[in-house]
Amino acid sequence: MTNNLTTKTDLTTHALCVAKIAAKTARGYFRGKLGVEFKADESPVTQADKAVEADVRAYLRTHFPDHGIFGEEQGVEGADCAEQWIVDPIDGTRSFLSGHPLFGFLLAHMRQGKVDLGVIGMPALDEVFVGTAWGGATLNGAPIRVSGTTRLRDAVLYVNEGDKIHDRHSALFARLMQQGQTRRFAYDCYPHALLAAGHVDAVVDYDLQPYDFLPVQAVVEAAGGVITDWAGQLLTLQSDGSVIAAATRALHAELLEIVRAG
Repeated sequence: MTNNLTTKTDLTTHALCVAKIAAKTARGYFRGKLGVEFKADESPVTQADKAVEADVRAYLRTHFPDHGIFGEEQGVEGADCAEQWIVDPIDGTRSFLSGHPLFGFLLAHMRQGKVDLGVIGMPALDEVFVGTAWGGATLNGAPIRVSGTTRLRDAVLYVNEGDKIHDRHSALFARLMQQGQTRRFAYDCYPHALLAAGHVDAVVDYDLQPYDFLPVQAVVEAAGGVITDWAGQLLTLQSDGSVIAAATRALHAELLEIVRAG
């Protein structure tokens, strides 16, 4: 590769290759015997997390030697590069290690500090959601779009990390339990993918890291949705990890008002 900014075609093609590699490696470990360690924050990490990230980094270093990489397990290299890749090798390690198929693989590309491509891979489901700033959003190559729901009372609402929200923001949790036509509790990236595909109308999420929210941001926005932090600010590497995603601005505004009530 040259030092010129990467073309859109190259980015999309290589992102799909990376997702395929990550899925193959993850499936090789899924529902097998895993060595599990716990980080300082008590979140688990498995041999699979490390293996997936190692394979992804090897590919990216080979094809994009002048790009930086920020991965969950191995941290940051090339922080000053104009282009960066953001990697979450297994989003939902607790799901993965318990045999639950709704773990994901997340990848984002940032150009001069702005996300322009995101991938949500679901290895056990054989689904790959891609969103770009120039080409919309797709699921396994077919175009997808958010639902268009505008009223919260009509919405399918997913609450991610509900136990943490309940423990730390009990009043907000109680308000959320009164919202939506249908509510579901969930974790990890798949609810955001379902939002992008038009099956879910809104997702309230909490306590995320940049490698959790930047890839889904790209997919949700490319599908026509709105995603910000709980203060209504655009997501960046410095965001605090509280997220509201919605199919429309009107729906997002309703949820934002509920969250801002404290």
